[in-house]
Amino acid sequence: MHTSLPTLTNIHDAALSTTLQATLDNKTKPQGSLGRLELLALQIGQILGTVSPVLDAPQMVVFAADHGLTARGISAFPSDVTWQMVENFLAGGAAVSVLSRQNGIALTVVDCGVKHDFLAGLPTGSQRAGLQVRKVAGAEGGTADSSAGPAMTATQCAAAIELGRELVRGLPGNALLLGEMGIGNTSAASLILARIAGLDIAVCTGAGTGLDASAVQRKTEVLREVLAKHAGAVAPLDVLAAMGGFEIATMVGAVMQAADERRVIVVDGFIASSAVVVAHALQPLVLQRCVFAHRSGERGHEFMLQHLGVQALLDLGLRLGEGSGAALAWPLLQSACAILRDMASFASAGVSEKSSDAVTV
Repeated sequence: MHTSLPTLTNIHDAALSTTLQATLDNKTKPQGSLGRLELLALQIGQILGTVSPVLDAPQMVVFAADHGLTARGISAFPSDVTWQMVENFLAGGAAVSVLSRQNGIALTVVDCGVKHDFLAGLPTGSQRAGLQVRKVAGAEGGTADSSAGPAMTATQCAAAIELGRELVRGLPGNALLLGEMGIGNTSAASLILARIAGLDIAVCTGAGTGLDASAVQRKTEVLREVLAKHAGAVAPLDVLAAMGGFEIATMVGAVMQAADERRVIVVDGFIASSAVVVAHALQPLVLQRCVFAHRSGERGHEFMLQHLGVQALLDLGLRLGEGSGAALAWPLLQSACAILRDMASFASAGVSEKSSDAVTV
């Protein structure tokens, strides 16, 4: 499959890293006493290339699409919930709407392939505030049933990735927060993880929107069928096209573009991380730009984080998706920048440093 992707460069700057560490070490605190907040500050400083980082105009983008695999009964909710939740986002009533508003984060919803006309009844050419309609498959809406064939064609997959890149190019600011909505997309994420990480599908599959144990077992069996159907799909983009979905493919493009532009990428939970799994398989340096907001309560997410070799900031048992965890973690990124930028040094505050002749035991 051919698609246009930026070639990421290594943003690690040894001199800047030394300066960042020295700046943190000379703040009015014992060295390392702010723990992982200091590591976060170091990472953001490296991404933005400065010892005085400012997070500007953060953008939460919720990528929405339907999945043909839901015809196999792999979700506790009907597919109509996808478009109904998009309306909820636009009305400001969803969790991600509330949390984005609370934290001053701009929210955009992208219809990558929802089986619903959000512009019905409006004059031709009309737009709705906060919504971008960019359906990859046109009026067909969502992906095909991946248990019967590929979820999307190679052409559709490439188009979705380019759509994600184009979206990010049009956004202001230097931080992208990833959100998603799509009934059935935990199945797509589980399939992507199983194939790319080489794990058994049983350890990658969870309750999704709230399946009971027997329903999870049935879901696992269906997903095992899908993996067998697409045994030849091994390369990252072939896996993505075979398993779906349009919102995940669009997120892959968004992640790659944001990484190329050295934006801070705040990764939400299981579905958003599956897009990063694909992006990482294509270009591992993408992880330099990614902050993982939380460890989801969805079973496979822990294995995704392990596969990528990363640690999430929060562990609150969240499994809502939408970008809710990314919005919750956002204040930690702001705090890390504020510490690096605004906290006094020992010298500027006139505070004595640790005594060099202190007795150690």
